[in-house]
Amino acid sequence: MNMLCLESKSSRRRALQSLLASALGIVASSSLTLAGSVKAGDTFPELGGFGLEGTQPDLKGKVVLLDFWASWCAPCKKSFPVMKELEAKFGSRGFLVLAVSVDEQQSAMQSFLKKDPPTFAILRDAKGRLAEAVGVEKMPTSFLIGADGKISAIHSGFDGEPTRKKYLAEIESTLKSAGK
Repeated sequence: MNMLCLESKSSRRRALQSLLASALGIVASSSLTLAGSVKAGDTFPELGGFGLEGTQPDLKGKVVLLDFWASWCAPCKKSFPVMKELEAKFGSRGFLVLAVSVDEQQSAMQSFLKKDPPTFAILRDAKGRLAEAVGVEKMPTSFLIGADGKISAIHSGFDGEPTRKKYLAEIESTLKSAGK
C-alpha cells in the first residue's frame, strides 16, 4: 500500500462512492462504506493474519489505542509524546498503546524510533495489509479499541492539544465502560 498517494486514494474513494450512489439511485454520503473500512462499533480484526513484524503484546481484555504511523509523517512525530503520556496515565488500568508503522523500509522506522524511543509496543505493517483492511487513508490514524475488541473511536490525523483532549476523554470513557 503506497501511503504517499493518500490524496489520490481519497479522491478515488469519493469518486467511487459517488458512482456507486448514482448507480444505486441514492444520495452519496460519507457514511457509505466500502470494503476495507471499519467504523466505530465494529470489531477490530485479529492481528494474526496480516504478516505484522514485531512482538505483539497480549491485547486480551485491554483497552488499546492502535495507531498507524510512518517515519515521514510530521504529525506522527508530534503524536508520539502524547501516546507516551496516555500509556503512563492509563496503563495501570488495563490500557496500552500499540503503534503500527507502515514504513516499507525497516531502516526508516528504526531511524525514527532512535530519535524518540517509544515506551509502548511497535509493530510494522510493511505491506500495508492491516492498514488497507481497516481503511487507513491518512497518517496518523488511530483506533481506540475497547476491552471487548470493538472500536469505540477513530481518529484520522493528529491535531495536537485538541486531539490529546479527545483521547483523554475517550480513553477514560472506554475504560469505565470496561469496568476498569
